[in-house]
Amino acid sequence: MVDEGSIPNVSTYEYHMVNAENAQNTSRERRIKNVMFSEMRMINRTDWFTVGVLCFVNLLNYMDRFTVAGVLTEIKNDFKITNDKSGLLQTAFILSYMVFAPLFGYLGDRYNRKVIMSSGVFLWCLTTFVGSYMKSFGWFLLFRALVGIGEASYSTIAPTIISDLFVKDVRSKMLALFYFAIPVGSGLGYIIGGEAARTTGAWQWGLRITPIFGLLAIILLLAIVRDPIRGEREGGVHLSNTAWSNDIKALLKNRSFMLSSAGFTCVAFVAGALAWWAPTFLQLGFTLHPNGHNVDPDDVAYKFGLIGMVAGLIGVPLGSFLAQKLRVHWQQADPLICAMGLLISVPLLFFASLTANTNSILCYILIFFGQLSLNLNWSIVADILLYVVIPTRRSTAEAFQILIAHAFGDAGSPYLIGLLSEGLKTVLLSELYIKYIDPGMMNRNQNDIFLEFRSLQYALFLTMFVAVLGSLFFFIPALYIQKDKALVDLVIAGTNTSDSMYICNDEVENEIQDDVHKP
Repeated sequence: MVDEGSIPNVSTYEYHMVNAENAQNTSRERRIKNVMFSEMRMINRTDWFTVGVLCFVNLLNYMDRFTVAGVLTEIKNDFKITNDKSGLLQTAFILSYMVFAPLFGYLGDRYNRKVIMSSGVFLWCLTTFVGSYMKSFGWFLLFRALVGIGEASYSTIAPTIISDLFVKDVRSKMLALFYFAIPVGSGLGYIIGGEAARTTGAWQWGLRITPIFGLLAIILLLAIVRDPIRGEREGGVHLSNTAWSNDIKALLKNRSFMLSSAGFTCVAFVAGALAWWAPTFLQLGFTLHPNGHNVDPDDVAYKFGLIGMVAGLIGVPLGSFLAQKLRVHWQQADPLICAMGLLISVPLLFFASLTANTNSILCYILIFFGQLSLNLNWSIVADILLYVVIPTRRSTAEAFQILIAHAFGDAGSPYLIGLLSEGLKTVLLSELYIKYIDPGMMNRNQNDIFLEFRSLQYALFLTMFVAVLGSLFFFIPALYIQKDKALVDLVIAGTNTSDSMYICNDEVENEIQDDVHKP
């Protein structure tokens, strides 16, 4: 006969097990908070100033880039160009931007980064200012291309300085702050371009504002920004540079980096096309309203820019916040958030394009939420790159990602949409024009506006398909990102890059399997 007292109480045992597990989880969360608090206290004043200056310059970067889009209608009228040629302005800028990005990536991994950035900012300020005085479209196009060279030097290097100053969730927060500048700067570009044109009566003055602030940015970069040792905060100071060809080979084999870059390329395609053509498209749509005969293009650019700013102010930190919270429980959260952001934006932007000529308020609301969904991606994609690539290859990785994203993304999307729009006019003229034309629109000008609007609307539908493709590219890295991040952590912790890469594969596989099979 077994003594009942010797039999352990199952419910009591389970209760203690659950309590122990809860205590362990609470202890783990407390340790994470303590580490984050410790990391925040380790940040000195110079590091804060460095981030502030980098954010300011990035804001100017995107202000300058989208000022032209804010006054595109005036530029078209001044130079007497069509949609395809006006799309070339952005394409020429992006082509030079992406071609020179690998060069600055190589230099950024090996030489003084703040000197390289300062030189680039000076070049972009000079060419923007001089270009505003050009009287022929050919010369104006050339100087817009030269602006891209200067901006490439900054965009490839600045995020890597942040990665060397901060780690983990603190780095994610700083990157979110840095990438605030993309939607906010873009919105300010529309607003400044449109308001300067309205105030002075000349669109050129919109391009002469950012160079003034650019001179201040150069002084701040040279006087305040600190160029840290590569891998300083992560403990990877023992890592040395390898040959550029080896860097590229390693990046090509990095599945998380390559697939997230492909997804980011689709984001760039969609964002570039919408940023360039949306103000013009909205102006055409609003003109077709019964009382829309006197639509001010500068007012449309102002409102679109304001919507972009607010969507960025909410979307960028929201994406970073979701990533920081969810990756504690699911290490695959980052690419999944990016994928869902793209998917959600598709129906919102689709219905926004359908309501542009019928309901302006609903159209603006849909655009706001569509842009908010797209903005979830910016800081997360940057964070993914920095934690799946070792410190001595990060500038090269930034440059490579810029090259891919712009070569197949926003370098061609404005021109492609413009070209497609011009091609669709012929088809619409014969097949849709008579069917959908409003009998009340009897003058030729209104008919031309309708044709212009409809052809641009159909051309912009291409961005919806690209967004769906981009979400697929982001879903796939969820299978690999945990392993790729662990590989980088082991290499940084080791003393020899090549040895670490050979020995860590089995360790990473075992670690991941343990995580997967934990109860």
